[in-house]
Amino acid sequence: MDLTIYTDGGARGNPGPAAIGAVLSDSHGKVVHEISRYIGETTNNQAEYQALLAALTEAKNLHATNVKCFLDSLLVVKQLNQEYKVKDQRLAPLFIKIWNLSQGFKSCTFIHVPRTKNIRADELVNEALDKIRNSNYETRINAYIFKSLNISTFFRNSGFGLRV
Repeated sequence: MDLTIYTDGGARGNPGPAAIGAVLSDSHGKVVHEISRYIGETTNNQAEYQALLAALTEAKNLHATNVKCFLDSLLVVKQLNQEYKVKDQRLAPLFIKIWNLSQGFKSCTFIHVPRTKNIRADELVNEALDKIRNSNYETRINAYIFKSLNISTFFRNSGFGLRV
């Protein structure tokens, strides 16, 4: 099976809350899998690498043989194509995992594309980041309401018949 993969990773702040997005399509252009996942606090470059790692892992699970990977991170593409050295020690383990995984395919290429050609993967990153931001906001609101709640009033008005 031939797969085309578009990946993106991003952090709001650098480092900051980060997420990954990936779109895997078959040779007919049909989307066979999408990834949208919050990955915690990290840098943009680490998120870019983690997005590609997740996508290649899924491609392996789908028994892909030939994979074309499109990324909007020129740094990651140049490093994986061995045009740039990996100088950041935090990126080196991710590079090695991706490199080793890529060797398991009949062919695996890494191609740089402008952001305008990577829109869906970018949307998936932002969906994951927005979801976690909204979740954190709701958690903070609920904590504030709980702290503000007068417990004795709650029990008196709840019908539990408890005296506090």
